[in-house]
Amino acid sequence: MLYPQMNEKRFLTSLDGIWNFCFGSEILEEKYVMKPLENPEKLYVPASYNDQKADIRFRDHYGYAYYQTYFSIPNGLRKNRIVLRFGAVTHNCVVYLNGNKIGEHTGGFLPFEMELDESVLEEKNLLSVAVDNRVDFSTLPVGNESKRAMFGDSLPNFDSVNRTNIKNKNYPNFDFFNYCGINRSVKLYTTAKDYINDIYIDTKIDGANAVVKVEAEFIGAGKAAVSILDDKGNEIVSDKNINEEIVIENAKLWQPGKAYLYTAKITFNEDCYYQKFGVREVAVKDNQFLINGKPFYFKGFGKHEDSEIRGRGIDEALNVKDISLMKWMCANSFRTSHYPYSEEMLNLCDEEGIVVIAETPAVGLNFPNVEGELLEKYNKRTAHHRQVIQDMIARDKNRPSIVMWSLANEPDTAGTPHKALDYFEPLYHLAHQCDPQSRPVTVVVCNNDYIKDKVAPFVDVICVNRYYGWYIFAGDLDAASQAMDIEMQYFSQFNKPLMITEYGADTVAGVHNAVPNMFSEEFQVEYYDAMNTVLDKYKFVVGEQTWNFADFQTIQGVMRVDGNKKGIFTRDRRPKLSAHYFKNRWTKIPDFDYKK
Repeated sequence: MLYPQMNEKRFLTSLDGIWNFCFGSEILEEKYVMKPLENPEKLYVPASYNDQKADIRFRDHYGYAYYQTYFSIPNGLRKNRIVLRFGAVTHNCVVYLNGNKIGEHTGGFLPFEMELDESVLEEKNLLSVAVDNRVDFSTLPVGNESKRAMFGDSLPNFDSVNRTNIKNKNYPNFDFFNYCGINRSVKLYTTAKDYINDIYIDTKIDGANAVVKVEAEFIGAGKAAVSILDDKGNEIVSDKNINEEIVIENAKLWQPGKAYLYTAKITFNEDCYYQKFGVREVAVKDNQFLINGKPFYFKGFGKHEDSEIRGRGIDEALNVKDISLMKWMCANSFRTSHYPYSEEMLNLCDEEGIVVIAETPAVGLNFPNVEGELLEKYNKRTAHHRQVIQDMIARDKNRPSIVMWSLANEPDTAGTPHKALDYFEPLYHLAHQCDPQSRPVTVVVCNNDYIKDKVAPFVDVICVNRYYGWYIFAGDLDAASQAMDIEMQYFSQFNKPLMITEYGADTVAGVHNAVPNMFSEEFQVEYYDAMNTVLDKYKFVVGEQTWNFADFQTIQGVMRVDGNKKGIFTRDRRPKLSAHYFKNRWTKIPDFDYKK
């Protein structure tokens, strides 16, 4: 899917701003979409609705919510193809225009669009969006099915409680807040009736030159051509045929920390599109991760799209700040834990040379023996997982910043090892088939009984989340170091690169101790130093990504005090002591050839 752009052939405008809003029930009610809302609330789009009002209804809503706005199409544009595009609506939604259902979408972290037919357009158009925020066994991320699943073990007389007094709520099987709503921008754009529908770019390095292949998908018949522009917009290759191999002489590479972007200008009849790309290659060889043929070392973070007030809503100023802080620390990478991030953030990564592991929202996966309604939900979830992989790669396939696809985070790969492998093996092959560049594919695992795990050794790169010294051997860094060392010895037998994609300790900013204790800033530093001392011993360990870049919000619970505090930065981006520790460490670790 192409990112919308304004150019000499295409028009683009935004519908972001203040929208009308109201809550509904657990069923879709057409009275909220057929006509203007009565006495609506006012909310900003794009942003999660949960924290925009000082009202518990917004924080803990369960079920449908309804958004409305008006727009008009200038008469001069109505002869063109008109497309309505949503960056992301979390989690499921149905879209209406002037009372007519024009589309629906499942999944809360990827874009979708629909053409606006002249038959449904009026001079002033009422756009209504019904948003369902519920998570359960059929969704990604996964939700628990019942109150008992969350509280049954701690409430022996659960069945005697008058459940009519217990409100339905989401019980997520994931450790981040279930922020919902229209979280990314809503846009209108136009193309000619015959148009460029998609573009695929692959690059190969041939000595000092680059060989570029540009493929495209067109709707309609006509003549197409492609030209290549340098980063200043100067044409360096002109009027080549689609699918023709194009040679860029003395090509400049896209490198971590030193990005260089070319642009492919594709023309087709009365349409054109400018697709940026980088010349770079990614490969896994033996126990190394190679970028442009050189062994790369990942220095960075797991992350979240999470901020005050906006929740999971896009905040481009915050994106700029986060990239700046990464560069301040000499970090070079992050993982889009635990869902695909906004296109705007990934655009920045392409421009700034930040390396990205892109992940699906498949978090909380397990593989129980189910039947009946749960089996139906399991099959629905499996089909959705396949679709998400296809859609994520379709959206991000041309990005030089993305070097690996992660199919899931912390699924149960040890409790049902063979069943998990049977599940992930076809998804692994699907990801490779969908990607023109066939980037490496992984599954991020976190099973204490890692010897039973069949998935981790199967994928291209072993990615492990590990919390020795925190959840296991809490506070005992000597035992934690021994456990990490033993695990690394085990994984060394597979002759594959391994990276730690999560490790960390909850740290309350401002808590200091002369003798490091858990939750203090000093303990977080001691923890990371102990773990990194072990990781540095092993040449097949190709990276370290802390959990987390910044503190983030979670569901209420005795394990969390105003969210997860494992951030290297506070939620408002103030550095803890560990930020200075990693700045010092990563300044001394080169991006390439760290472990020769």
